[in-house]
Amino acid sequence: MQSKFLRTAVLPAALLLALPFGQTLKSATPTEREYRLRFYHTHTNERLEIVYRRGEHYLPDALDQLDHYLRDHRTGEVRHFDPHLFDLLNDLTESLHDSGGEIDVVCGYRTAWSNEFLRNRGAHTGVAKHSLHMQAEAIDIRLAGIPTATVRDAALRLERGGVGYYRASNFVHVDVGRVRRW
Repeated sequence: MQSKFLRTAVLPAALLLALPFGQTLKSATPTEREYRLRFYHTHTNERLEIVYRRGEHYLPDALDQLDHYLRDHRTGEVRHFDPHLFDLLNDLTESLHDSGGEIDVVCGYRTAWSNEFLRNRGAHTGVAKHSLHMQAEAIDIRLAGIPTATVRDAALRLERGGVGYYRASNFVHVDVGRVRRW
């Protein structure tokens, strides 16, 4: 009986007393994992390095910054992105052992006007009429030093949404819609 009392009451109290002065039990626990992304936007020449999530919690200010960063570069219009897209990018870069690498953004959010503008230009084949770019659920990317075919294959293995491969334009489309490929 006495040993049970020692284990449940005295031992935890002794451990607290052993902490350095001013340190609480909460600060003694491991910190939550930070989810960080690095971007270079090919149309605006802007760079962004950001922690968008800690543990299971998305950071609202960081999400606002990402929304602005990934705005329609033709109109300046901003739309709130599905944060699961950022998780997809994080997992994609980790799967390629490039989690600290910079992601080149070819296209983020696209207004209906920009989408139609691209659809009507002959050089941009493959622009969907109801593109998930217009829902802020898609991004077109490349990763410096990694062939786009390798990025495509890694995205397909994740099975987390749509994956489009644009070899001639040297980018990969990823989205958080239904799983599909083109």
